Amino acid sequence: MARLNDIIRQSLTSDSTLMNSVVTAHLATKGKQLRPLLVLLSGRLFGGIDDTVLNGGAAIELLHNASLIHDDVIDQAKTRRGAPTVSSVYDNHVAVLTGDFFITSALRCAVRTGQPRILDELAVMGSTLSLGEIDQISNAQQRGITEEVYMRVIGKKTARLFESCVAVGAYARQQSEQSLAPLRRYAQLLGLCFQMKDDTFDYYDDPVVGKPTGNDLREGKITLPLIYALSLTSHPRHAEMQQLVRKQELDSADIDTLVAFAREAGGVEYTYDKMEQLRQQACALLDAYEPCDTIEAFKQLFQYIIVRNK
Repeated sequence: MARLNDIIRQSLTSDSTLMNSVVTAHLATKGKQLRPLLVLLSGRLFGGIDDTVLNGGAAIELLHNASLIHDDVIDQAKTRRGAPTVSSVYDNHVAVLTGDFFITSALRCAVRTGQPRILDELAVMGSTLSLGEIDQISNAQQRGITEEVYMRVIGKKTARLFESCVAVGAYARQQSEQSLAPLRRYAQLLGLCFQMKDDTFDYYDDPVVGKPTGNDLREGKITLPLIYALSLTSHPRHAEMQQLVRKQELDSADIDTLVAFAREAGGVEYTYDKMEQLRQQACALLDAYEPCDTIEAFKQLFQYIIVRNK
């Protein structure tokens, strides 16, 4: 990971004093870096970590950070990971250009792998993520979403990126689609679980998480705990809550009511049950490979995704 982060820093070095300042501040607050970790684990599973794997992992992490910088512009976010966002310190103009700079730096890392399949994987992933975001905006406008639609959206937005991580690691080691298939499906389930866990944070006011209760609802996003609660047609408040969630604009009292309803109706517990089902499916898929420390790491990573508190 240290070598990978060196590649990232070197790729983002420029002759612009302003850009270097922005990049340095942004890189000072790293996230969990789960995505490049998945690339490295995949590469290790299929033969070992070399410069090709490292550049593939750097490309993934740079693209992910570009999406975060652009998302902060769209969401008008003031902080991320406990630090001010690029758009709040400077302005949207600088933030968009910084995100673009991260994208082009990612492409340079991908080109250095010498693997056309990696470039194609990243291109398909980028378009899928964009379509997932568009679908989410459309769903927010309609105020109507089923569990099936929810899973399809997070499959595009979050799970597709996790899939690409293990694909890049495998392609860097010149693996076939057949050998990659079980690990790709594992990563898809991991990505679904990651987003579902993230969405449970919206139902608890916990300063550790750093996300205010009901924040998703404020943005028009209806997530699995509430989707499940709203699906309980026999619940005495079903009609009332269905009518409330379809309001064009939800005020703080409305959001508090819906959050409390989701908790009381067992929406969070239902979401945890679904995550456990995904974990069991994912671990079974890993049986396609010979037992080793890397396979054990993949299993532990899935468990971490479920129990993490931020």
